[in-house]
Amino acid sequence: MVDIVSELQEKVLDAYHNKQPLEIIGGASKKFMGREALGEPLNVAAHSGIVTYQPVELVITARAGTTLVELAAVLAENNQQLAFEPPSFSPASTIGGTLACNQSGPARPWSGSVRDHVLGVRLINGRGEHLKFGGQVMKNVAGYDVSRLQSGAMGSLGVMTEISLKVLPKPATSKTVSWDMDAAQAITFINQLCGKAKPISAACWIEGKLFVRLCGAQSAVEATIKHWQGQVEEDAQNFWQQLRHQQLHYFNGEDPLWRFSVNPNAQLPSLDDQSIIDWGGAQRWFKGQADKVEMENIAAQANGQVSLFANGDRGGEVMHTTPSALQAIQKRIKNAFDPRGVLNPGRLYRWM
Repeated sequence: MVDIVSELQEKVLDAYHNKQPLEIIGGASKKFMGREALGEPLNVAAHSGIVTYQPVELVITARAGTTLVELAAVLAENNQQLAFEPPSFSPASTIGGTLACNQSGPARPWSGSVRDHVLGVRLINGRGEHLKFGGQVMKNVAGYDVSRLQSGAMGSLGVMTEISLKVLPKPATSKTVSWDMDAAQAITFINQLCGKAKPISAACWIEGKLFVRLCGAQSAVEATIKHWQGQVEEDAQNFWQQLRHQQLHYFNGEDPLWRFSVNPNAQLPSLDDQSIIDWGGAQRWFKGQADKVEMENIAAQANGQVSLFANGDRGGEVMHTTPSALQAIQKRIKNAFDPRGVLNPGRLYRWM
């Protein structure tokens, strides 16, 4: 366990006074995300370790540089887990970077996102002040929920130093069933399944096959499998791990990787047959050269958004175009936390 808050504060204060941009770096496993980083490196990886862990209360607090590997090992000792299944793009992936980049795995629609599991954070703002938001219990929040604002902000609102998270027990049983069908059939079928009270924890279609994972009490899982009469996948754990950590062959190569967040029952006939359809239809991955405006139009027709997740032109805008009214709000929040714009400037948007 290492606490380097004072060192981090000093560097942020220097940057504030000198108007020197800082590039916040944890495990550096997600540098491929967002726009090209600018500024002097500010390494948070050394600020690591478990601060408190209360298994009975299902709460853990860790420094932002703590790796996901370390967190998983500590939680496993009490048969607990981070239920949002954060992806690790390398063994160095940290919990701070996971929250900053808003990363959740296959269980997200059923167990919630990383944002849903955050109880509180401590962060250093652009003035070098070390602030605390939230706590270690779930409660209502008046005004901006600053802890959850960090989700997807890519470090633009502060240097996170500590994060408190809700944890959950591991399920008693996990089994996967599959069916052969095309993309359009899979979207309709999985939405029908999700409308019923069944212990679904993941659903993904890829290359002509729909996989559905069931987790929970053994009796409930076995009864559902018997009722559905799908093909039981004996080696499914490896598939879900590869999907979670983007290790499937689909994610390989240098072609642009687009991430769609859309209405789960939306049909995207121009893309779906060539995509990975995850999160029961709410998340679609498409790999290939494409015009960003065209991608945004497709996403808008499905009541969603699209981002250039990896590869492609990282110098331009990679997030879905933000309406001017929302831009104004985001700029005001940015100015409140980082008035001189020294924290990860331009990483999320060119105008932030």
